[in-house]
Amino acid sequence: MGPAGSEQQPAFKGYIESVREILRMPATTADPNIPAKRVTAEYCAERFAKPPKNVTMLTRDFIGDSLYNPSYGYFSKQALIFSPKEGYDFPRFRDSADFLNTIGRQYEEIERELDDIRSIPRQLWHTPTEILKPWYGYSVAQHIVRQHKADQDSRPDGGSPLTVYEMGGGNGTLMMNILDYIREHEPGIYSRMEYNLIEISPKLAKQQVSQQARKHVMPHANVNIINKSIFDWKATVDRPCFFVAMEVIDNFAHDVIRFDYVTGEPYQAFVRVYDDGEFEEYYEPVSDPLIQDYLRVRNSLASPQHRSAALPPALYRRIRSQLPLAPNLSKPEFIPTKAYEFCKVLGRYFPRHRLVLSDFYKLPDTLPGAVTSPVVQTRFNGSMVPCETYLVQPGWFDIFFPTDFELLRRIYDVECRPQGVEPMSRVCTQRAFAMENAALAQTRTRSGENPMLDFYENNKFLLS
Repeated sequence: MGPAGSEQQPAFKGYIESVREILRMPATTADPNIPAKRVTAEYCAERFAKPPKNVTMLTRDFIGDSLYNPSYGYFSKQALIFSPKEGYDFPRFRDSADFLNTIGRQYEEIERELDDIRSIPRQLWHTPTEILKPWYGYSVAQHIVRQHKADQDSRPDGGSPLTVYEMGGGNGTLMMNILDYIREHEPGIYSRMEYNLIEISPKLAKQQVSQQARKHVMPHANVNIINKSIFDWKATVDRPCFFVAMEVIDNFAHDVIRFDYVTGEPYQAFVRVYDDGEFEEYYEPVSDPLIQDYLRVRNSLASPQHRSAALPPALYRRIRSQLPLAPNLSKPEFIPTKAYEFCKVLGRYFPRHRLVLSDFYKLPDTLPGAVTSPVVQTRFNGSMVPCETYLVQPGWFDIFFPTDFELLRRIYDVECRPQGVEPMSRVCTQRAFAMENAALAQTRTRSGENPMLDFYENNKFLLS
């Protein structure tokens, strides 16, 4: 994508758009001849205090602006993280249903309080870090400590101090649980370790700093809170470290591509925002460098070769193109360009890192008719309402994606593993990670059911 205001190429309309023109059903009553400035999410963050109009942007910029704009983005104005004051005493619960009922009551109480305080309802969401605390964080700490010790034993010089970088730490709960565990169980490692938390949100960064001032524990003095986006990171960390990213990349913006049905050429999606606030999607041949780079790496993968689920086999497309009302573009595919950019940042600036990443690999209620599409939802009258398009008012909707972990692992290895070195990354389920690292007796209910094993079954880990 060129700089803001750069000249646009002629748009390529898909079948649905063509039918709309034939039937004279415009997406908006605004004048389409009014020039539209091409912008990025970064441009909007610097210059706009409310969603802009008469602009065009790539899909990833539209989604990124909707979620992260400091003035009107979803995470700036709508989202709150559910965080019980204390961890739950799991052996006191009859079973998992009893535990869920307790969470549900607390959830409803907090939501009622929020609605009473604010005329605009805010959205409350939860993570395994919060509802399984401190044991979930302890399991991550156990994994880090065990791997750190193995690395130290393999080095003749005795190794280096433990260094941890965490991205998107939410309320700071995971950070505190990891540090508490290492301080209690590995004081020798703790005395030399350093913990760095990279947080894009100024509001959450302040919350994370305040975690250090808890009166009932001794504050951790080995913590640095870094208020910036990982995509603005420019300093090389040329020492062994762990990079932790838990429930973060599901909100990384994606681009949308469609393929020419005859030639297989990819087209990139843009969102046009009209002066009446309506949205329209259109397509151009791929020219954005990040999309081109991602597709180049993905197409280079072998054994097995990656094939897009959006593009049917060539023989099928040739036959289909001869039939009436044949489409000229394939169905849309959401591609994880920001997750790919994150891998590039890790490979360039954290060359000696080990990764601990977890997120969703499948989700219900994703957008219909597209490949690897997101969930788009908002809260209305106390309920979460899913949508059928990502073209929604910026700031009012959560937009989050499932991750193809096997594809991510292969792309991560390309960007973060030196050539000629056998890739060491692996994917495992939430259950397998807990079996390997968690203190399962502490999260077992009286019936024998265990939320640490049974909850978040749609999560996986990428470990290196």
